[in-house]
Amino acid sequence: MRRSVFTRLLVVVVLIALCSIAATAWLATQLTRASIEREQGRELASDNRIYSTLLGYATSHRDWSEVDGYLDSLLSEHPGRRIVLVTKDGRTVADRGGDGGPLPARAAAVVDALAVDPVLVPGAPADRIDKRVLGPFRTPIDFRDREDPTGALYCLRLVREEQARLDCRERDLPFDTAADFPALLELEDLVDACLDRRSLPPVDLDPDYTPARKQRSGAPPPDEPAVAECVAASRKEQLTPYVAPPVLLYLTNPTGRPTAAISLAGNGWQVVGAATAVLLAAIGVAAFAGARITRPLRALTAAAQHMSGGGDIPPVPVRGQDEIAALTRAFNTMAANRAQLEQARKAMVSDVAHELRTPLSTIRGWLEAAEDGVSDLDPALITLLLKEALVLQHVVDDLQDLAVADAGSLRLTLERLNVAATLDQLQAAHEARAAQTGVTLTVAADPALAVRADALRLRQILDNLVSNALRHVPTGGSVAVTATATATAEDGAVVITVTDTGSGIAPEDLPHVFDRFWRADKSRSRATGGSGLGLAIVRKLVEAHSGTVDVISTTGVGTTFRVRLPELT
Repeated sequence: MRRSVFTRLLVVVVLIALCSIAATAWLATQLTRASIEREQGRELASDNRIYSTLLGYATSHRDWSEVDGYLDSLLSEHPGRRIVLVTKDGRTVADRGGDGGPLPARAAAVVDALAVDPVLVPGAPADRIDKRVLGPFRTPIDFRDREDPTGALYCLRLVREEQARLDCRERDLPFDTAADFPALLELEDLVDACLDRRSLPPVDLDPDYTPARKQRSGAPPPDEPAVAECVAASRKEQLTPYVAPPVLLYLTNPTGRPTAAISLAGNGWQVVGAATAVLLAAIGVAAFAGARITRPLRALTAAAQHMSGGGDIPPVPVRGQDEIAALTRAFNTMAANRAQLEQARKAMVSDVAHELRTPLSTIRGWLEAAEDGVSDLDPALITLLLKEALVLQHVVDDLQDLAVADAGSLRLTLERLNVAATLDQLQAAHEARAAQTGVTLTVAADPALAVRADALRLRQILDNLVSNALRHVPTGGSVAVTATATATAEDGAVVITVTDTGSGIAPEDLPHVFDRFWRADKSRSRATGGSGLGLAIVRKLVEAHSGTVDVISTTGVGTTFRVRLPELT
């Protein structure tokens, strides 16, 4: 995997696809679940409203004969719903809303005032009897005293058992309380009967339906679950005639179907199938994109391996305008430059061999002749041999200068130089040769003009340019060396020009004048040119001074070399 970009790309895309699928599935599930819960919450709120209204009706009516008005009011609040009430024996009490059709398999709730659903009514009492059901009582349970402080209830119990002939009406009781006590005594009779069936002693009750702290028997109040069960059962028995009978409540939503919870559990295979399809599509796209990316990379790799073996390679095809296309173009440029450098290296080796072969052949030939006695080793021969040795020394020195400049090891001793004085020295050094060939050599410069340069290297630059000019100017011609100061937006500079009236350089040869071992004379005769390294050395020395050199020429008119050096400020 570490060696294959394609494999890594494929794995990354697959991981991204899996994470995207998982995140999308989770988000969709959460949003869908929340939407379903909101919808179900609205339907449950509607169901609770209907149930609470019908439960309130059941607490205040003894039958369902007047429920139609309540149902019509509910349907106006919850349009589209269908409300059906059915007794436990299957008789339909009411059917409102909807367009008929079969009822749901299960009822939504049982409307029973004596058995309130604690799920639909969270605050329902423990005995599940709706607090609004009073029956024979007049005071709601929440407004009654837990005990009877007047003793009227105890008096009524004694009278009921004929243990005393008392007038309990003398007690100062509110009207509703006076009516509640007989109902409570009736409830005690029902509770005692229930306890007797369970072989338990009778019990006295306080107004809140709990066993009284002080029993007539003197025994402590019983604390058995059976007492609470009997109280709850007896209350239901006592209140049954006062409430509507239990009915089954059926509800349907606006589509005519019962309200049901929606589950996402059954869609597992569909989700897996969709995820697999997305994953396969991602893999296909990744494989296609990876192939398009790695194909040019493989071509570049093959070309680089072929290049490392020393072979020449054709340009790698460039497709598109992306980063890989830019890399391919850069590689082709590098390969072309390498081929040019290799060709230049081979040409340079050939040129060096050619430059050294001629003087060496001359020296060897005369020495062999002297050794064989064919020629005498006279002063003239020695002078000839010395001249050829100096030619060899000149070539070697030029090569050494170029090697030092290429390596960046050229050391310059920079100092302030007066340009006019340097040009006067240049004229004095070349004036005799110019006069010998019938060429006029002139120099001109502002006496105050100065540059910061290495004196020896600056003379070497100017000597090469003037020698090259004198070599190509015919008798009667001229060579002019001038120096001027120029100012630019960035800085100032000194421009030294060497202008001759020679034959000029052909336009096709101008780009090569600074190449090594290049001569306009293709026969490479020393009669018309030196070693071919002078101008290459000039360019390197000028660049070492942070300057530039260029040439302009017109065939048959002459040539001008311009050296631009930073001005001393």
